[in-house]
Amino acid sequence: MNSTYSAVFVALVLVAALLIGGYGLRISRTTSDFYVASRTVSPWWNASAIGGEYLSAASFLGVAGLIFAYGPDMLWYPIGYTVGYLVLLALVAAPLRRSGAYTVPDFAEARLESRRVRRMASVLSVGIGWLYLVPQLQGAGLTLTTVTGAPGWLGGLLVAAVVAVNVMAGGMRSITFVQAVQYWLKLTALAVPVIFLVLAWRDAGAPALDGSLPAVFPNDTSVTVQSTVDVDVPSRVSVFVHGNVDGHDRTGSQVLLAPGSHRVTAGTVLDFPSGSAVPQVKGIPADTNAEWAKPLGGEGHGDPFYVTYSLIIATFLGTMGLPHVVVRFYTNPNGRQTRRTTVVVLALLGVFYLLPPAYAALGRIYTPELLLTGQTDAVVLVLPSRLVGGTLGELLGALVAGGAFAAFLSTSSGLTLSVAGVLSQDVLSLRGLRGFRVATFLAAAVPFGAALLVSGMSLADVVGLAFAVAASSFCPLLLLGIWWRRLTPFGAMAGMAAGGGLALVAGLVTLLVPPGSGIVYDLLSRPAAWTVPLGFAVMIVGSLLTPRTVPASVNRTMVRLHAPEALGLAEEETP
Repeated sequence: MNSTYSAVFVALVLVAALLIGGYGLRISRTTSDFYVASRTVSPWWNASAIGGEYLSAASFLGVAGLIFAYGPDMLWYPIGYTVGYLVLLALVAAPLRRSGAYTVPDFAEARLESRRVRRMASVLSVGIGWLYLVPQLQGAGLTLTTVTGAPGWLGGLLVAAVVAVNVMAGGMRSITFVQAVQYWLKLTALAVPVIFLVLAWRDAGAPALDGSLPAVFPNDTSVTVQSTVDVDVPSRVSVFVHGNVDGHDRTGSQVLLAPGSHRVTAGTVLDFPSGSAVPQVKGIPADTNAEWAKPLGGEGHGDPFYVTYSLIIATFLGTMGLPHVVVRFYTNPNGRQTRRTTVVVLALLGVFYLLPPAYAALGRIYTPELLLTGQTDAVVLVLPSRLVGGTLGELLGALVAGGAFAAFLSTSSGLTLSVAGVLSQDVLSLRGLRGFRVATFLAAAVPFGAALLVSGMSLADVVGLAFAVAASSFCPLLLLGIWWRRLTPFGAMAGMAAGGGLALVAGLVTLLVPPGSGIVYDLLSRPAAWTVPLGFAVMIVGSLLTPRTVPASVNRTMVRLHAPEALGLAEEETP
């Protein structure tokens, strides 16, 4: 891949983000401008900004990578990401807006009249935001390394720096303009190459995925293994090795790999002959393409029914708990405009999610070596230059790289803004714009450090963990807080700790250890199916055990949450 083209496209995206953010600085004058753009954003502009913000690294790279590795079951990710907005609109958005709060911690204090509940919600908001920020910076590193060969930390540093500057400079005003433009850039960056990819695929005779053979290398292929991995070799293959295989230095020798498991050390280069079957990293199913295309194949481990339904629960219910999502409902002038915004958002998300499956299917044919390296998230980046070729292929690949950086920048901007707001007000107690800017630096710096420690993890898996924690903690808080008057501060805190805390611990365990199998690993790797019910149950039982602590003004609060906005009972909080 020509690194010059890609470097130019990435640089243009970064510079454009700074210039557009600078425009926001010119018109940001008040605290309300920084936090909610003074609630003056129109539905179409806000919907584009939400699309830019919500379509993260997991959507731009991760969804295609998961479908490429595991098959059509992974389509539940984009379905869940989209349907989550419907659940949010139907059950939460209008009452939450009438509460006058613009973050979940604000709502928790207003509904339960407890500073302790607010503090716990604040800690969870920061944790979920950072958990979501890590894969954005990780994806930036992967993209820059793939298309230019630059060190992985540089991509994350560039995104963190640009985002911090924009948020410090103009807050919500700045990032709204940036995110709206970046949605359309991301859509263009995926849609234009797909046209050429499909044409090239047809010119090549339209090879199908319904054959009985495993994925094979279409040409002589050199593969560099980025980190030490255990791989499954489906059939005997002779490879030329530069590095260490099965604990022995095989540099400069021809090695016959027998069917079965082999360990390849980081930095090893393997030269495969044309037509040889692709060894696959353990945890990625070494099925034929025909088996890959069938539903209910799971994720390479575990019971497919449990894994699928747990994923559905996490994505359907986790959206409402994401800190950068909820605040967007307060940038519209009123509830009617908010509902229009949500309808447009659903259309924009639906159009975008039509594209990643095309990259995944073509990747099974033309970039099978990614199944060996384990870098399946890179399929979107590698495919244009591989399939189209020539200068046009290099330009298309550079366009995709620029779109990927737009994804990282837009989502990171919203997350950094949300985390900085909670840090400045509730965690660090730093008031005013000076305190907000200090919190912004911390909001970007901490996940950048974490991204350096967890490189190599699946982008969508880390984002999935953030959804599971949000679904297990904030979903019970919001739904019960809005629709059940008997919720108490003790019940809310106990439920958030039980559901969100256990989901976080379970997810981190499976992210930090090698893939396993069995019911225990299934429950830990996809915890939402049991942590969400647990969060609801503990919250309800805890509240029933402490009935005397129900807030005295609960009836007035519930009327405000559910009365039509036209009655004028809603309270607009000043950030």
